[in-house]
Amino acid sequence: MKNNQPSVQELKDLYEAATEFYKTGCWNWMWDTDIFGVQNPVTGEIGYCCIMGRGGQHYGLAVYLGTGGLNGYLNIQSGKINMSSPDALHIQNCLMASFEDKGFLSEEDLQVIKGLGLKFKGKNAYPQFRNYEPGYYPWYLNGEEAKYLTVVLKQVIDVALRFKTNPKMLTSPDKNQYLVRTPVEGENGLMWEDKWLEPAPEEKTEIGAEPVDTKRLEKIKKKMPERQGIWEMDFFYSPQPIKEEKDDKPYFPFMVLWVEHYSGAVLNFNLIKPAEFAHEIREQFLKFAESAESLPQKIMVKKEEAVKLLEPITSGLGIHLKKVGIMAALEKAQIHLYEYFNK
Repeated sequence: MKNNQPSVQELKDLYEAATEFYKTGCWNWMWDTDIFGVQNPVTGEIGYCCIMGRGGQHYGLAVYLGTGGLNGYLNIQSGKINMSSPDALHIQNCLMASFEDKGFLSEEDLQVIKGLGLKFKGKNAYPQFRNYEPGYYPWYLNGEEAKYLTVVLKQVIDVALRFKTNPKMLTSPDKNQYLVRTPVEGENGLMWEDKWLEPAPEEKTEIGAEPVDTKRLEKIKKKMPERQGIWEMDFFYSPQPIKEEKDDKPYFPFMVLWVEHYSGAVLNFNLIKPAEFAHEIREQFLKFAESAESLPQKIMVKKEEAVKLLEPITSGLGIHLKKVGIMAALEKAQIHLYEYFNK
């Protein structure tokens, strides 16, 4: 498990809350579209709760973290992101409490259950807890996450039982508002109340990259003054995670693929750590340009992030950079690449 593991008491509290949640069977009267929030008493962030199991396949609770997590959920629900798409895993930012068959649990899960002296029996009866973070393999909870999920499970029970007798309680009085359980300090400790709140503005992470070395661009231009052909470029998460150290959280590297537009020939391919992406995608493109026999007239990309990162280089080299929706040659190469990695 990762650093800052939950204490024994935190794990006991979490499994107890999950067991009580399981006993309610609230998926029998709630759908995964009955969304409401629970505010984190420590950070103030709101987790948006989705109860799963009405369809009889996957039982549990997903807590989508913040407005970014909520928007990921909404994109999946609306069909903007297809659940069968490789991107579906990386759009989810949530804590998950699910109930699985024993054979689905990891050895670490089973050791925790045994160590706590707990016993579960039957189909979909074993609690499992995971953090789903974009770019990372679903992983074990740390102490803070375990404490927050425990709080959420207790508040979800409260809302679910009230919803059973009042199915309209989650119907928003105003557009884009959600019922949120918010903590209030009382004489006898923390108390909870309902509030109707709009999600906070989503905080977008700006792509940061150092300035481009203009002298380096001039050397490339002098070496290759002519421009011909079209290249296609895209980046996407690898279907297979990487774990570098024993206690590290496994991550999915970005696969960066360059393809010749007309022939479909793969020109270049790299794996990049997500944390090093902004620097590495530029550096690898410059190395590729320095070693190439010729440079294209045009480069086509799909993502706005690629435009922001490559435009300072392509403009300096006299290459037209264009954002497009479909790149047939690259998409075909991507399918073959996925097939290779999935073998």
